[in-house]
Amino acid sequence: MSATTKSQVCVVIGASHAGVNFAFNLRREGWEGQIILYDIDKEFPYHRPPLSKAYLTSDAGTEQSLLFPRENYETDQVTLKLGIAVENINRNDKAISLSDGAVQSYDKLIIATGARPFIPPIKGIDTAKNLFPMRTAEDAVNIRKAFNASGKKRVVVIGGGYIGLETAASLKKLGASVVVLEREERILARVTAPVMSEFFTKLHQNNDVDVITSKNVVSIEQNGHSNLVICDDDTKFEADLIVVGVGIRVNTELAAEAGLDIDNGIKVDETARTNDENIYAIGDCTYHYNPHYKCNIRLESVQNAVDQGKAAAKAICGEDVVYDTIPWFWSDQFDVKLQMVGLSNGFNDIVIRDEEADNSFSAWYFKDDELLAVDAVNFAKAYVLGTRFIKSGQKLDKSKLADLAIPFKPNSFLAE
Repeated sequence: MSATTKSQVCVVIGASHAGVNFAFNLRREGWEGQIILYDIDKEFPYHRPPLSKAYLTSDAGTEQSLLFPRENYETDQVTLKLGIAVENINRNDKAISLSDGAVQSYDKLIIATGARPFIPPIKGIDTAKNLFPMRTAEDAVNIRKAFNASGKKRVVVIGGGYIGLETAASLKKLGASVVVLEREERILARVTAPVMSEFFTKLHQNNDVDVITSKNVVSIEQNGHSNLVICDDDTKFEADLIVVGVGIRVNTELAAEAGLDIDNGIKVDETARTNDENIYAIGDCTYHYNPHYKCNIRLESVQNAVDQGKAAAKAICGEDVVYDTIPWFWSDQFDVKLQMVGLSNGFNDIVIRDEEADNSFSAWYFKDDELLAVDAVNFAKAYVLGTRFIKSGQKLDKSKLADLAIPFKPNSFLAE
């Protein structure tokens, strides 16, 4: 480990999963100097996945789901500066300019700026009543307040991705009348196979959520105390509350203005370092090489944020490290837990294994004979075993995998 001194300063821009986990790992790796985190969000750092789930269906709030207890920041001497935006990075002076007028110098700088919701250029969207994205705790609070204040509780969710579907399920549990409008021919079209899209469409329909595809929203009009959501085929939907979940925009502006390399995110090497030796980037905002899939990727996941932060902390403290991990994700909707491991991009074959239990099955994505990814619905064993097979690169017998008569054990599906 390289020597660090108490006079050194590590500044982190962004206090969500990536930035906060990095800070505590940096201290554990032996960093002796200051660690300062800045974030424009005034909320104490919290877990984001529950926003579209538990935060909407309970009154618990973020205090029940902090990333680390408040006292840990004092114990580990991690300084939080919340409600402050970073306006500029001066690489020559190794300093950042802040929205409160201050300038903070650094020895090492970590960019963990994440992403923000994409608000599509829909006519009337800026003046729509009770329209919100779902990205921060403030968004979740605003959605819940607007929902509770609404009389008829008619909700339109624009976008049939995971965030939109999770929010739809949560609001339905609260008694809303929910319509999901998806522009593509199927929900989850960019991230999964048609069989999974069909399953989640039926899941929502069976729970009285109206999922309508091939619906491109072109305008929103005010209709008394509510809204009228209008599609390009002239169909119209009344909404007391609108949730927009059509994707994100990566927060690369600071990095780009500082002259860092940008390509679908902030480009980093296997240690999460940018083209400036003193600046690292981690989490949703990064574009990095994945040795397993042999390509550059940008991931929007808690796992990536945490693991990449650990790698950067080790690298800064002088350890030899290569960020090489198999991505994994999850989604909770109604009584279904979806666990995903790997990246299915480029698959040309898929094996479905239906279990005997209701709503329990797994989808195995192959490129020829190589297992790329697994989606497991209410079946954690498939997720665990799939992770093992992807990491090991073991060849599987697809016919055995699909045969329910063959017990679900590690050695049952290996090719001879």
